[in-house]
Amino acid sequence: MTHATLTLDPAFTIGTVDPRLFGSFVEHLGRCVYTGVYEPGHPTADEHGLRRDVLELVRELGVTVVRYPGGNFVSGYRWEDGVGPERPVRLDPAWKSIEPNAFGLGEFMIWTRRAGVQPMLAVNLGTRGVQEACDLLEYANHPGGTALSELRASHGAREPYGIRIWCLGNEMDGPWQTGHKTAHEYGRLAAETARAMRMIDPDLELVACGSSGAGMPTFGAWEATVLEEAYDQVDYISLHAYYEPLNGDLETFLASGAMMEAYIEDAIATCDHVRAKLKRDKRIHLSFDEWNVWYMSRHQADPPTEWRHAPRLLEDHYNVLDAVVVGSLLIALLRHADRVKMACLAQLVNVIAPIVTEPGGRAWRQTIFHPFAQASRYGRGTVLRVEPNAPYAGDVPALHATAVLAEDGTLTLFAVNRSLTDALELHATVRAFGEPRILEHSVLSDPDLEARNTADDPDRVRPRPVGTSAIGDGTLHAMLPPASWNVIRLATR
Repeated sequence: MTHATLTLDPAFTIGTVDPRLFGSFVEHLGRCVYTGVYEPGHPTADEHGLRRDVLELVRELGVTVVRYPGGNFVSGYRWEDGVGPERPVRLDPAWKSIEPNAFGLGEFMIWTRRAGVQPMLAVNLGTRGVQEACDLLEYANHPGGTALSELRASHGAREPYGIRIWCLGNEMDGPWQTGHKTAHEYGRLAAETARAMRMIDPDLELVACGSSGAGMPTFGAWEATVLEEAYDQVDYISLHAYYEPLNGDLETFLASGAMMEAYIEDAIATCDHVRAKLKRDKRIHLSFDEWNVWYMSRHQADPPTEWRHAPRLLEDHYNVLDAVVVGSLLIALLRHADRVKMACLAQLVNVIAPIVTEPGGRAWRQTIFHPFAQASRYGRGTVLRVEPNAPYAGDVPALHATAVLAEDGTLTLFAVNRSLTDALELHATVRAFGEPRILEHSVLSDPDLEARNTADDPDRVRPRPVGTSAIGDGTLHAMLPPASWNVIRLATR
């Protein structure tokens, strides 16, 4: 048994949580779209072929914004293929797949309305450019009276879609990307595309591509160069990061949240350096629009070898430890809510996802579903500055924590015990809130760190209530099991 302490005080805040921090991602990759969100003929499918069982789980998950259609897929995508009655079948070289284009922009927009999420649309700046981006924007957002807006109306959508968030390409720093560019090439293209799009619709929120990961050899220099070209034209720069237990090193895996925080802080430093250099008042915010646990080494060791429609790609089945790490990554995002305004768990269904389906069959929640759903439900409000004092688990403190104060006075403490072996006895000073009372303490943990949810046992791993936590003398006392995700909610009024 080890001890950890922290202090919660409403006088010390980080910032207000933008609800779009709880976003996700739908890409034409594997079975995310086909037999994921879209499966005509499924027993639960609606008149548009959308799976109602998946829609119910998406609403329960609490997703607020969804990025579409990629991802690597978008860098070779012709958006015109996915609208109207004629849908050509194409090769998708990004994932060596056959793309039938049965699901496109119109179907996605219907799905977003039924899911209750805001769309985030990516444009192809790999094989296409300024004109194609402007054409897509006109098709999607212009009210009517032009060739492309009337084409949308003829496809059954008289009212404009009103899409506000647009990503200017995807991972253009990556050599694997169709149409990969240097920072100077991309920065110039992003700036010109942004200028042209704002001439059509000045109220857009635009995201420039940052590095594909902190480990990229051009990280930092890429962001600086792109922003020097496009600072005045964009509002956000993107971050992407995936984590996995390499070589069985679970201790380092549990420290993923610390690596994410360092990545965020380095990106902020670069953005603010360019701001100072250009003498601008505007601050660039961050869109962490791809993040998750992803066993990428398995994919790299077994790439697809045949051209197939909706192959089973990147279908990681998550365990208890994966859920704890996802909880820690959510804590990292919340701890930087002053600058990280949007984030997308990648992806939503089947592909490295919180939701799993079977073709024609059931849908269920993976272990990582639960920390995301709890963070989205209870992580709305003002993030408090939390500085835990705890023994170390490897190279990082065993306790990773943040707290969010809601408008109704509910205080939620999110805490991860990173130790694989020792429980943490937490003592949190809460006297600044008067005499709060505990509403609930739930824990996601299990003696079997490999435990997973399945179609036959979908609730094997889930948060469970704890009745031993208490408040006395202005201090919250709680026990955090080894390798656990904890949510403790207090009523402060």
